Amino acid sequence: MSPATLTLTDRERELGAIINAYNEVTERLKCSHDRLLAETRRLREELVEKNRELARRQRLAALGEMAAGVAHEIRNPLAGIQLYASLLIRDLRDDAGCRQLAERIDAGVRTLDGIVSDVLAFAGGAEPQRARVALAELLSACAASIEPARQRRGASVVFDESVQACVLDIDAGQVQRALLNLLFNALDAAGDEGTVWVFTKQEPDGSGCAIHVADNGPGVADENKDRIFNPFFTTKDSGTGLGLAIAHRIAEVHGGKLQVMDRAGGGAEFVLTLPPALQQGNT
Repeated sequence: MSPATLTLTDRERELGAIINAYNEVTERLKCSHDRLLAETRRLREELVEKNRELARRQRLAALGEMAAGVAHEIRNPLAGIQLYASLLIRDLRDDAGCRQLAERIDAGVRTLDGIVSDVLAFAGGAEPQRARVALAELLSACAASIEPARQRRGASVVFDESVQACVLDIDAGQVQRALLNLLFNALDAAGDEGTVWVFTKQEPDGSGCAIHVADNGPGVADENKDRIFNPFFTTKDSGTGLGLAIAHRIAEVHGGKLQVMDRAGGGAEFVLTLPPALQQGNT
């Protein structure tokens, strides 16, 4: 083999090495480009979702402010009507027919006052007074409150042992109200002789405790999943449509979230995620 041939082969090898290096750099750049493109797409989708959530909160804040003003205006005359109805009930104790009418007025006023209270609860968004609370204690109180409704329906409410391990940093009164709304909603959905399950899961990153309230009812239609937490939206024949909206608002003011999904096996599953209590000694 001549020296010229050897020199040419060396050059070919050098050129081949340069080409291989170029291909490797090109492949790395392509992979980096693909990762950046995917991240850009993810951030764009996240921005759209955040803007959507911000717009929703702004709408709800405006609606809540208006509703609070209307509720306060309604509550004042309601108090007067209830006072006069109670006086009539007292004065008509010897007239059964008229007394019954006065009692119906009083019952109607109490119903309206309950609606006004719900509107104010949704509009309030009060800053939670946080304390270390065991979830099992809250659920025990909730179980006592829903017991009459459970018995009327012949339903079953199953509290999983996982709830014993969940300790939260929350406003107990607010979260109890949210849980009651979820439980009553689940009982209504499950219907007569239905079943409601309550269990918890820890978030993988330790950022919260997810409280699941599931039922074996008909579930939530896909077209309603984005609307179900809106105030005054309801698929029931009765009710104000404020229960789930209030629960969602309570989750938000705690820095948590409330979501709905399909339950495996049929029905709906609501997930209320709340911050866990800080470990003893942490600040």
